[in-house]
Amino acid sequence: MAAMPIDLPKLLRLHQGKLLADLELSREAFENAEAKGDATESHWHDLIEGFLPKRYQATPAFVLDCEGNVSDFIDIVIHDRQYCPLLFEEGGQKYIPAESVYAALEVKQDLNKGHIEYAAAKGESVRRLRRTSVDIVHAGGMHGPRPLFEIITGILALDSEWSPPLGESFAAAVRETTGQDSRINLGCCLRRGAFVVAWDDEPPQITSSEPDVSLMFFLMALFTQLQRLGTVPAIDLDAYGRSLRA
Repeated sequence: MAAMPIDLPKLLRLHQGKLLADLELSREAFENAEAKGDATESHWHDLIEGFLPKRYQATPAFVLDCEGNVSDFIDIVIHDRQYCPLLFEEGGQKYIPAESVYAALEVKQDLNKGHIEYAAAKGESVRRLRRTSVDIVHAGGMHGPRPLFEIITGILALDSEWSPPLGESFAAAVRETTGQDSRINLGCCLRRGAFVVAWDDEPPQITSSEPDVSLMFFLMALFTQLQRLGTVPAIDLDAYGRSLRA
């Protein structure tokens, strides 16, 4: 018997409803800001980790480079699962090599100008790290070093402090993250809509969704950008090894 087709939009709307309920419960249940933030980040992490293809992994972590530089703490680092030969852990904190990172996402309760600037600064702390890239050996021979791509950065929130939620004040705040290392690529405000930014346009164009499809819009935008990046560069293990030598 042939399997019944799946209504993907309906499925994603159901997941959006569950995530919305979970985030609202965490918002009401915890008075402590740190506990509320931890619960919110956990809900977003579990959803994204569950929807990502298995070649990717989502982890709350710091990002480091071969010179020992370290990023700010990132709520959700989307990194390579297969070609990540190094993943350090110290005192319960994870450190992921910059070469393995596809995206850095910040989680907040609400969208506002300060939180967008904060997410942009977090992304900048990752993008400024040094990434190596060496020849890739495969069954048919060898490819040259893979060019470095721009790491995706974004923000995830339950609600927006602006009225209208994704109106001109919101757009102005996003467009002000204009630096090559700090600009925001996409985001999701679960109650109000998701958005993606086309920085190649002048002025940068922001496309947003209706509230009832915010999660579906965000996930599709995220997957599309991940597909465009392809595979992470091959890490130069010698460069990391040199930092261990006397």
